[in-house]
Amino acid sequence: MSDRAAIIAQFLADAGWGDAARGPLAGDASFRRYERLRLDDHSAVLMDAPPPKEDVRPFVAVTGHLQALGHSAPKLLAKDEKAGLLLIEDLGDATFTRVIAEGADRAQLYEAAVDLLAHMHETPVTQTYAEQVPPYDEATLLREANLLIDWFIPAQIGHPIAPSAKRAYESIWQGLVPIIEGAGRTLVLRDFFADNLMWLPSRTGHQRVGLLDYQDALAGSPAYDLMSLIEDARRDMAPELEQRLLARYRAARQEFDAAAFDAAYVVLAAQRHAKVIGIFTRLAVRDGKFGYLSHIPRVWRLLERACRDPRLAALQNWLDTHVPPALRCAPELQEAAQ
Repeated sequence: MSDRAAIIAQFLADAGWGDAARGPLAGDASFRRYERLRLDDHSAVLMDAPPPKEDVRPFVAVTGHLQALGHSAPKLLAKDEKAGLLLIEDLGDATFTRVIAEGADRAQLYEAAVDLLAHMHETPVTQTYAEQVPPYDEATLLREANLLIDWFIPAQIGHPIAPSAKRAYESIWQGLVPIIEGAGRTLVLRDFFADNLMWLPSRTGHQRVGLLDYQDALAGSPAYDLMSLIEDARRDMAPELEQRLLARYRAARQEFDAAAFDAAYVVLAAQRHAKVIGIFTRLAVRDGKFGYLSHIPRVWRLLERACRDPRLAALQNWLDTHVPPALRCAPELQEAAQ
């Protein structure tokens, strides 16, 4: 038995789950690993987040905040933060992705998610909470946007971009940060999309939407998570539903600056799509996870759509110069790696 396995076995024994049957659950794009545990008629989920690459403390902090708001974040059944181990409530297998594929009403589920966000965004980021969750500041936004030029461009053209071009790219984003900050600040879960949302129809109200994978939460623009839900890197959404969801959110939050929100939304869309293109490339190049490459053309289409907004004209010009349309596709990495 490895040292890590022994630590996990002791953690489960101390929590009263030492005799549970264990089976793997689908992972994500991080170093975290999940197992479903079954003991008699009960089940739970083990989150194995080995330090120093992972840290469960943000997940614990955000879980407490979400539960205080009345949302369905999984209960914490046992924790060893130093070891990077959590035993959490099993919310089941009914992700939005799965139940929609099985015939559920897509609009109903997405509307419930939008209602949850509107409710969450009515709660300001208090000083106590701000001390637990870092801000989505300029440095973070810029570092994420740089993933496009740090990973995608070298993989696609075979060499890093020129330093002068990188400085110009960063300058464009620095000029856009005030637009992002103009919509205010709230809790941003950051990975709020169908794969991380659970449908819990036996519950009522906002609790019908179960929340997963929010350990990277920050205090930032309320536009981010709504954009992440609607402009999903992994699936297309009909324009009619997209507009319906945007209108629903605006109607639920009548006492806010809609113009500032809409401006932040489009800039954050461009920022997230640039980031995701870089992340999906990095997952292939660095981690050998090539399945994400198939989504890159969709994300490029979303980025191009965002750049049609006049506020992003400088970014569009930069992309047209350094990443012309012929290069806006998935890098041919898988075959070379094999």
